[in-house]
Formats: sequence, C-alpha cells, structure tokens
Amino acid sequence: MTSQALAAMRAAAAATHPREACGILLGEGGRIISARPTRNVHPTPETRFEIDPQALIDAHRAARAGGLEVVGYFHSHPAGAAAPSATDRAMAAGDGRIWAIIAGGNVTFWRDGEQGFAPLSFARIDS
Repeated sequence: MTSQALAAMRAAAAATHPREACGILLGEGGRIISARPTRNVHPTPETRFEIDPQALIDAHRAARAGGLEVVGYFHSHPAGAAAPSATDRAMAAGDGRIWAIIAGGNVTFWRDGEQGFAPLSFARIDS
C-alpha cells in the first residue's frame, strides 16, 4: 500500500466526519496503489455508506482500458471501531475484495471472502 493511498483514506474520513467517507481502492495484483474517494450516496450517510455507482462504473471502465484494477473499497466508521460492523457483514458480497475501514485515525484491512471478513496485514510503501 502506498503512503499516498493511506493518506487519501485518512483525509477523506476527516473531511466527511461525522458522515461516513467511502471510496475505491485501485491497484494491481492485490497491491493497493491508489485510494479514490467517492461521494457517499446513501440516504443516511451518518451511519451507512454507498459508493457513487457512476464512480464505480468509471473505475471498472478505466481498468478495462488498461488502468488500475478495482481491488477493493474503503469507508469510515465515524463513531465506531475500525472493524467490520454488522451492517458491513450483511452488505458484503463475499467477492474476495479488500475492505479498508478507517476509525479514529486507524486503518484496518479485511478480505471479504465467502466465509466473511478475514483480517489482513499490510505494509506501507513510501513512493
């Protein structure tokens, strides 16, 4: 994970507080290179998130055109822990993508697998 991606997630969480921030994790080979904040279009953004569908479509189109692939998503928990909530578990697709969750300045990473979320370790790469 790049320092810039980590900083972008933290900045998005700070800028949208007390609402949930959200965005798309872009990379290659499972490595996160960029975090792209998006609009949270959920009707109750204080407690839920929904990535702007057009931003997600645009990211997938860019990947098909040779850009970075969508490796996962991020969102913040303004009043919770940096761990998947019951809502996160209910909404997860089980598609193997990475979820990053930001809370209180902490960022944790999770694999959204068929059996639920599994914690991931990460290394920051200064580039």
